[in-house]
Amino acid sequence: MSATIVGVKAIPVSVEVAITSGIPGFAIVGMPDAAIQEARERIRSAIKACGYTMPREKVVVNLAPGSLRKTGSGFDLPIAVALLVATGQIEPQVVGDALLVGELSLEGGVRPIPGMLAYLLCARDQGVKLLCPHSDAACFPDDSINDIVVLRSLGAFATGEFEHPCSTYGSKPAAEPDYADIGGHEFEKRAMQIAAAGNHGVLLMGPPGSGKTMLASRLPSILPPLSEREIMETACVHSVAGEDVSPILRGIRPFRSPHHSATMAGLVGGGSVIRPGELTLAHNGVLFLDELGEFSGHVLQSIRQPLESGHITITRANGNVDMPARFMLVAASNPCPCGYFGDEKISCTCSPARVSDYQNRIGGPLIDRIDICLDVWRSDYEDVVSSGSNLDSATLRGGVLAGREFAYERWKRSEVPLVVSTHDMLRACMMEEETERFFKGMAEAHILSGRGIMRVLSVARTIADIEQSVRVTDDHIAEAFSLRVRSQIGAAA
Repeated sequence: MSATIVGVKAIPVSVEVAITSGIPGFAIVGMPDAAIQEARERIRSAIKACGYTMPREKVVVNLAPGSLRKTGSGFDLPIAVALLVATGQIEPQVVGDALLVGELSLEGGVRPIPGMLAYLLCARDQGVKLLCPHSDAACFPDDSINDIVVLRSLGAFATGEFEHPCSTYGSKPAAEPDYADIGGHEFEKRAMQIAAAGNHGVLLMGPPGSGKTMLASRLPSILPPLSEREIMETACVHSVAGEDVSPILRGIRPFRSPHHSATMAGLVGGGSVIRPGELTLAHNGVLFLDELGEFSGHVLQSIRQPLESGHITITRANGNVDMPARFMLVAASNPCPCGYFGDEKISCTCSPARVSDYQNRIGGPLIDRIDICLDVWRSDYEDVVSSGSNLDSATLRGGVLAGREFAYERWKRSEVPLVVSTHDMLRACMMEEETERFFKGMAEAHILSGRGIMRVLSVARTIADIEQSVRVTDDHIAEAFSLRVRSQIGAAA
């Protein structure tokens, strides 16, 4: 038993070996890729190095099901072991209830491959243990350790000297940057708290040096830790991508910040062998797009559908691959090519047409899906030098946790389902008639779309949750509109 990675999941594969008479040879069938075809030389050398005998008859290896494309070097170990079982050099009972993955060295050592956590989950679904090299799977939660057996070399099968890994799950998270380091920007910090409490998207727009990147990079410090279910989902994605999973296993939410030159496949995922992109790697965390206006237009618009659905479906000729992409979007951009449009102290050198063209690169449909839009200005000298005595992450995080807890308790007490329509959102807000009239007037004045109405209501509901209020009031509506409707920087565009 083995498996292959498809998207971010491991799909079971049976490795069959037949030793037959005929012209000596070593054939692998079942839609293997080039890495699997190259396994023949690694397997020959590893078997001889570990003291076993390579058969001189015709060897046929079948990877079933034959209609599924198999990729990667993880089939080295199961093919080698199946061959040794077929020739009677290893007892079948050793591997009868196990799923094997691993790459072989020429000396018979077993090396880890990307996606070990996905293989572990596949083994658990199949009701068997996982035989694998020492890897990040050894750091999975304690209740999964009994499902893992660590291998050092192919020769371990002869002696049965397998090892059980030690778990490092649940260790203390490393220190993170703190919002206290940012001088001033109290309004922006409040906005980031609201965004974190309700998983709202944020667009920060302002001149260079105004603190946009600092505000975004400190967002993980006020987010709640990953739950056990989220750890399993997120660590599996990062394991498949070959990323370090140790921060994920400590409960730290991912923070992805791709460069603005990222391609469609790099951001959304894909390739000849489909691999997760930055959107999937930001699952259960934050995707930060710095210099938003410099991203390719068609690449940016590919974010719109995952923002709504929380997953990505990549279609190829041989089928669809679905990958999770439930993330919090934070974007930062200069208001114009020179960066100083709207600045009171430095004059902008761009024409109105260039300013409009630059801001239009982002696209109205994408901005319509972002809940909070902020104009960020440089802090005064006094605010900058007073950094360290300002609103800190611990205080903001307390409000985030309290708001999320209140929202959960409110949802449990009410008969309102998970919000899927404007009517459900209005019921969740529980506004009085006067507040509802106030909201209607504001929505009409700012010509909000249906999605925009939902976004403002959602932000207002989050503000009310932070303040432990069952009803959304006029103040909550007004603050939500102040976070939605941009002021000076967007006026000309």
